Amino acid sequence: MREANQLVGKTLAELFKFIKPGVTTSLLDKVAEEFIRDHGAIPTFKGFPNPNGVPFPASICTSVNEYVVHGIPSEKQVLRDGDIISIDCGTFLNGFCGDSAYTFCVGDVSEENRRLLKTTKESLYKGIDVAVAGNRIGDIGNAIQNHCESQGYEVVHELTGHGIGREMHEDPYVPNYGKKGHGLLLADGMCIAIEPMIVSGKRDIGLHPDKWSILTLDRKPAAHFEHTIVVRHGKSEILSSFYDIEKQEGEIY
Repeated sequence: MREANQLVGKTLAELFKFIKPGVTTSLLDKVAEEFIRDHGAIPTFKGFPNPNGVPFPASICTSVNEYVVHGIPSEKQVLRDGDIISIDCGTFLNGFCGDSAYTFCVGDVSEENRRLLKTTKESLYKGIDVAVAGNRIGDIGNAIQNHCESQGYEVVHELTGHGIGREMHEDPYVPNYGKKGHGLLLADGMCIAIEPMIVSGKRDIGLHPDKWSILTLDRKPAAHFEHTIVVRHGKSEILSSFYDIEKQEGEIY
């Protein structure tokens, strides 16, 4: 699990080198697939079916601005100065899955969007802090929700984190909202993907005609960060990594 998730972190860090105005999201997808396969793994997203049976056509999800998650890379989608882009990436390596996401700035991004990214990333770690054995699923969502709503943002309710292991999506669901002390009891050794999906406007979302991409109905920007963790007593262990990204990125928000 650790190896698969560390590879996701390295893939996202590799993509950071290419994220700039003028680059197409299809190029990012090509870079990601080559990088994952060159490291002996398979991109788990490619061909993965949605509930309607439509297979995902790419190796990563590229969700720009008002797109929350599951954006499909395209030759027609060109990154512009000031965009924000969430990249969600999954790998299958030696029988186990890795899953992580990061929202990147493209060029010179507004202070408003930087604040959205900062708050969303902070909320991820707030959730991780309480994802310990003996607590409950609701404690994670409560921590994320309280932090984001205190900053004036809303939490998407229809999309959640999830269990992860030999399959990319396993039980339990891990919502980004909830009540303390409610939900499934967290046990030592449980692996879950925590992924706040936070919007700057209203939390209402819609499905694009491509049957995959999710976007805000008011077209306000959204941010998305994700780590795969293993629940432990006292303090959970983060299996994925943002280290190589943040080392390149610096303090931008």
